[in-house]
Formats: sequence, structure tokens, C-alpha cells
Amino acid sequence: MILSENGMAVASFAADDVWSVLVQFFIVALAVLAGNILRRKVSVLRRSLIPTALLGGFIILLLELWPAFNGMIDKKFMATLTYHALALGFISMSLRPSRETNRSSTRTVIDTGTLTVATYMIQGIIGLAVTIPMFLFWRNPGAGRDIFYTGGLLLPMGYGQGPGQALNFGTIFQNSAAAQDIAFEGIDFGLSIAAVGFIVGSAVGVIYMNILAKRNRLSIREHEDDNRYTLYDYDKGNELPHSESVDKLTIVVCIIFLTYFLVYLFMLLINRLDMGNIGENTIKPLVYGFNFLWGILFGTLVRIIIRSLRKKGLMHREYLNEFLLNRVGGLFFDLMIVAGTAAISFDNLRAIWLPLTVVCVAGAIVTFIYVKRVCIRIYPGYAYEGFFSMFGMLTGTASNGMILLREIDPRYETPAANNLVLQNIPAMIMGLPIMLLLGFAPRSLEATIITLCALAVLLLAATLFLFRRRKK
Repeated sequence: MILSENGMAVASFAADDVWSVLVQFFIVALAVLAGNILRRKVSVLRRSLIPTALLGGFIILLLELWPAFNGMIDKKFMATLTYHALALGFISMSLRPSRETNRSSTRTVIDTGTLTVATYMIQGIIGLAVTIPMFLFWRNPGAGRDIFYTGGLLLPMGYGQGPGQALNFGTIFQNSAAAQDIAFEGIDFGLSIAAVGFIVGSAVGVIYMNILAKRNRLSIREHEDDNRYTLYDYDKGNELPHSESVDKLTIVVCIIFLTYFLVYLFMLLINRLDMGNIGENTIKPLVYGFNFLWGILFGTLVRIIIRSLRKKGLMHREYLNEFLLNRVGGLFFDLMIVAGTAAISFDNLRAIWLPLTVVCVAGAIVTFIYVKRVCIRIYPGYAYEGFFSMFGMLTGTASNGMILLREIDPRYETPAANNLVLQNIPAMIMGLPIMLLLGFAPRSLEATIITLCALAVLLLAATLFLFRRRKK
């Protein structure tokens, strides 16, 4: 009997479905390590500032050209990992204890949030200006219509939001196109834009930075390897002691996943409500696509509850360690970047290479010009620092913006770094109309044209606000 039970246990652990999941994690881990080696040893890659996780994703893409390796990659798993890692990363960031800061004025933070949302708008306008005409007049030889009229709205999702949101809305748009008998590979289109955005945010930023340096417009400062973390960062007092039976990291990770479980229950509840035809077709498809947004809200709520319990004396230990939350959040974001890049399919890109190229190039040019012009206006005294931080974020991720900023402001002596962090709150509030439009646009070509007009009006209002007369 004992042998039989042990045999069953071994068989369950050796099941193919269990190991297939682990194999995907093995591939991601090996890709990250290989990307780190390349970035450390190849000076060109190191100077390009391309994130290590993105290099790992590109390594997987290149290996997929080998048929034997391509069969080992589970695209569905990679897409799922991207989806959940996005929300878990944002939850980690939202749980961090809030800090008092006086380096960024309220007006500048609001202006930065407005710039973020305005850039999303102009990217959406550029994207639709490409995909609507291509839907009407362009045909891929032998394949018919492969572009969806709403596909251009994936430009702000890929450039401005990154792989997670590009995947979420790429899935929504792909399903909407399929319901209208249009063969649009929205997932690959969105993830490809996000991958190109990382390159644009890093490579274009570095090239422009070196051009300015040669013209003596700014100086690229040498800075030593960052070794700022000390024991105080890991243990600031009144936290879980090291002698406890459970590790501090374990508690932090459990709080993160508990928060995500609350997000799941919330989405499940909303999805079961009766909202009528409009809600069923517009709101409900976005509920699960906004998992990262609900993660931010519930992460903030859990942080407030824990802080209140400590103030009332019902909780005596500080369990939300900022250092550990940053590290866990970095892990999830790195997984998101690698998996999101690995989820791209070369076979599907062949049908959409032309609209993808036009959208990415036009989006990069317009984003560069608009962000530069606005930064000169709203960041007097540190326009270049503000530009590189915002351009990196609005084409790649916040990490791209911080990497570029460190090249000219390694000690964060300007408010640019604070602006980048604090702008999330006003940007989230002002960006809600855009999110609603993203759910409305795929319903029909007419709805997409209405969305285009609405974005133009909102962009005009945001730009007038940014260029308003200011008191000296």
C-alpha cells in the first residue's frame, strides 16, 4: 500500500502538465540570465540602455526561428504570465508606504499627468489615422483584410502602457474583429508595438542624448555602480524580526497575492451583474482587461487599512517593507517584459508588417516632437531631464525613463524623478475617459470614427491646459 501511494505521488509530480509549466519558467529564467550576460559583456548593448528583460525576450524570439525550439514555447502561457505579472507588479508598487516629498509642486505633478494622458491621446489619433484608411483601402495579397480599424488604439497601449495592456486590449480587439469576420491578430500587433516601444524609448533616447552632448547642450555624467541599499532599507525598525519563524519576504508576497485575490473577487462580482446591452458589450469586456487598475485601487486600499490598524494599535508590526516590495515588483515587471516579448508570433506578423511599421514609426516621431515641445514649456530649468524621463516612459516603461534620466541626472537632483512617480494619480483620473473610449471603439467603424473625433477634442483641451499662461 505504501509503495502504491508513493508511486501515485511520484506520478503526480512527474505529470506532463506540471513540468510543461515549469519548463516555460526555465526558459524565461535562462533568457534573463543570457540577456544579463550580453548586456554586461557587449559594450554596444550596454550603452544602448535596452533593458535586460527585453534582451531576454529577443533571445527567445530569435530561438523561435529554430523549429525544434519553437515547439517548446507555449504562447498561451506566455500571454497569461504577461497578463498576471502586470497586475502583480502594480499591486507591489501600490502597497509601498507613502513618502512625504516637497520636491515637486502640485501644479507640476498635474501638468505631468496631463502630459501623460495627452500623449496617449495623440498616439491613439496617430494610430487610428493609419489603421482606418488601411482597413478601407489596403489588402494583404492573398489574405484579404488583416488590419482592424480600431487596431491603431493599440499604439498608446503598447507605447504608453507596455506589454500588459497591449496584450489585454489586443485580446479585446482581436475578439471584436473575429466577431465581425476580420482576421486581425490583435495580440501580436499590440505586443509587437510594445517591443518596438522599448527599443524606441532606449535607442532613440540615447542617440538624441549623445547628439545633445556633442553640441554641448547637456553633459552625460559618469556615475558609479548603484550600491545605495543598506541594512536600514531592509529593516527600518518595528518590522517583522529576523528571528521569526516566517521570512519577511514570505509575508510581503502573501499580502500581494491576497490583494490580487480581492481583485479577482471584485472582477468576478462585476462580471455577474446584469448591466443591460450597453454594459454587456462595453463595460464587461473591460473588467478583466483592467486587472492592473483594480490592482492599484485594492493595493492602495489594503495599504490604507494596514496603516489604520497600526495607528489604532491593533497591528504592532510594519509588514509592508518598501525595499522588498520594490524588489518583488521589479521581478514581476521583468517577467512581464520577457513573457510579453516571447508571446509574439512571427507567423502572424507577416500579415500585418506594413501597418505595424507605419504605426510604430509615425507614433515614435509624433511622440518625440510633442513630448519635447511640452517639456520645454512645463519644466523650466530642467527641460532635458523632464524630456528624457517622460519620453522613455511614454514609449517604453517607467524604468526606461528612469534609466535615461540617470545618464544626465544620476543623483536625481532635479524634480524629474518625483514627477514621474507622482503623476500616476492625476493621470489615472484624467485617463478614465480614454479607457471608456477604448471599450466603445471596437463596436463598429462609426464608433471608431467617433472615438477619433473625441480624442482630438480631448487632446485640444489638454494641450491648451498645458500651454496656458503661467504666473511668473
